[in-house]
Amino acid sequence: MMKKLLSACLLSSALLAGCGETNEADVEGCEHLQEGPNSAVTATASASGAPAVSNDHKRYDITLPAGSGGNVGSVSFAVAEASDYIFFLGSNVPLKVTNASGQEVEFEESATKSDQCTEVKGRYVAPLQVGTHTLTFGPTSESSVSLVIEETAHDHEH
Repeated sequence: MMKKLLSACLLSSALLAGCGETNEADVEGCEHLQEGPNSAVTATASASGAPAVSNDHKRYDITLPAGSGGNVGSVSFAVAEASDYIFFLGSNVPLKVTNASGQEVEFEESATKSDQCTEVKGRYVAPLQVGTHTLTFGPTSESSVSLVIEETAHDHEH
């Protein structure tokens, strides 16, 4: 009887853990915000010629150029696989994502924290199609922002 109860408990906890992709992405995002590895990038004042960032398990420390209404900067993000992506920011800085056609992408979720760590000051989830997107930070009084991008996994393989 005890073995059956233990098996039932293990099975139910495995099923619960199997559906926690967002939680797993948050753990990854926190780890990379805290520990890196990091890459320094200077954003451009416009989308033209913006340096590239990726979802390659790195923290990008992005310097934002000064603008008339505050610091504003853009980087580019090439999406190879249509999916939801989570953008973790180390500062509470406004973020706008536009697709290759110049249309703003609506966020599915946005928050100023994560339950996984205190380093997350911005957490945005966006459904992105294949192509190059522009991430624009600001306007803000912050002179830089740290960014980690994680892809969420929607495929449930059981």
